[in-house]
Amino acid sequence: MKWVNHIAIGGAVTAVWKPELVPIAVLGATAPDWMEWALKAMGIHVAHRTSTHYVSYWVLGILFGLFAWDWHYAITAFSAGGLSHVMCDAFTIMGVPLGWWSDRKFHLFGGRLRTGQMGEYWVAGAVVLLCFGLSMATRSWGNMGYAPFFTDWADCYKQGLCSAAEWKANRLKWF
Repeated sequence: MKWVNHIAIGGAVTAVWKPELVPIAVLGATAPDWMEWALKAMGIHVAHRTSTHYVSYWVLGILFGLFAWDWHYAITAFSAGGLSHVMCDAFTIMGVPLGWWSDRKFHLFGGRLRTGQMGEYWVAGAVVLLCFGLSMATRSWGNMGYAPFFTDWADCYKQGLCSAAEWKANRLKWF
């Protein structure tokens, strides 16, 4: 998949969970590819979609972040972005390896997508719309829960947290 789709999917999935961690997840969503470049720059030859694309490494990163140690969920968000990248690459014909022990590639839906063609944009758009719907459905309407992208301006005005002019200026803004 193209980086734009990796970024959109990694950011959308993380925005449902913790919107403030979207930049870290986006960095993780591009990490499997730029890690290959960094290793090559250090003189370590890594073929595309090999060791940096192991599904097991990214799952272990998430588990480490959730259960061992994590500073404000940064490791978990970075690893979740990396896992979203790897899972998106599993949709393509080339697939991804599960781990160092596997000599076969893992595919989702038979690996029917081709990089750069319209199918990957449809998948990314569907994931983004699904995540947007989930974030709207699970948002705590009316009690001012933390939702940095979806401010309920009417409730802010009712509670006296913003002025009438501020409510009027922002009432029709979605983001």
